Amino acid sequence: MITIAICDDDTQNLSETKEQITAWAKEQDIEINIKTMDNGDALLNYCSRKKPDIILLDIIMPLLNGMDAAREIRECIPDVKIIFLTSSPEFAVESYDVDAAGYLLKPLDPDKLEKVLLHCIQSMQKEPDSIAVRTAFGYQKIYIHCIEYVEAQNKKVIFNLSGGEKKEAIGTLSYYETFLTCERGFFKCHRSYIVYMPAVDHFTSSEILTVSKLRIPIARGIGKTFQESYFSYMFKEI
Repeated sequence: MITIAICDDDTQNLSETKEQITAWAKEQDIEINIKTMDNGDALLNYCSRKKPDIILLDIIMPLLNGMDAAREIRECIPDVKIIFLTSSPEFAVESYDVDAAGYLLKPLDPDKLEKVLLHCIQSMQKEPDSIAVRTAFGYQKIYIHCIEYVEAQNKKVIFNLSGGEKKEAIGTLSYYETFLTCERGFFKCHRSYIVYMPAVDHFTSSEILTVSKLRIPIARGIGKTFQESYFSYMFKEI
């Protein structure tokens, strides 16, 4: 089931877009669940409780415009696919700042809408699991399997990747912790470190050595918890 949220202050456009997507999904035999909102605040409220897979978002709306709403949504759902709907091309460049999956001009061209929706769905099915992190250059995708560990360092968050590459992200470790969960293979072994368990070469009660031979401390008192989580996750993977 793919959840699609549509946000447009023009109720006629909102209804027509929903009908078009519903008909297309039925034709393609794609199971979807569509939620509609007519303002940015309602969309943010929905996204704080649920996590849609795809958002179709009008840009020019009163109070909270679509671009600002998209920036806030990226903070809580980094990997959501955002497709902008607008009557003006002037925001096209700005849409790259929030890693938009599409930018469609109104009135919507059915073929273009269906093409970008299909691309979003196919990328969700084929791409390895990833997280979008906010950097000084905008949002950047990092594949989960490339992460060895994440470190809080001088009010920054450093993603240490395989091959020695590092990505500096804006935000706090506690913020990224909400996405780097045990279900995804992560464990917070220290107040300043989150380790990706498949990247662990071996460990003791006080230290982890990654496959790249990087050493990560384990906080006192949680060595046993880490051991249990590690074997539980790795055996599940097998």
